[in-house]
Amino acid sequence: MSKVISLDDKLKLNAEQKAAMLHKQKIMAVRKVFQCSHCPSKCERCGTPLGIDPRKTTEQPKTPYHFCSGCAEEYIDYIHRLQGKGNPEAYWHNHDWLKAWHAWIEYQGAVDRYTHSKEFRRLVVELGPDGHTCD
Repeated sequence: MSKVISLDDKLKLNAEQKAAMLHKQKIMAVRKVFQCSHCPSKCERCGTPLGIDPRKTTEQPKTPYHFCSGCAEEYIDYIHRLQGKGNPEAYWHNHDWLKAWHAWIEYQGAVDRYTHSKEFRRLVVELGPDGHTCD
């Protein structure tokens, strides 16, 4: 019995490990929202890096999202089709395409509502300025 394990030390270590794990989960929750959903340097829909697009010859109409030129064109056509217009030559922009865009926009709204929820705001406040979300 030369080695006696202190139960207090064991419980304290276990509690510290649980707290560290919970802190890591909190950081990952915030990181996912900002890195995966609202990254200003990539297209919010397809993930293409945004930058100077050689295909872009005219100024894109304003959209509520950060899109590459291809997704911006599709989004504008989606809005036009909702208004009864749209490009009739784009036959692949069918009912299922409209549903896919609608679902994507609904998802963006859900993420936005989540980031404005009191629980998410509490999480961000808890992490504070020391709870960095970038590596």
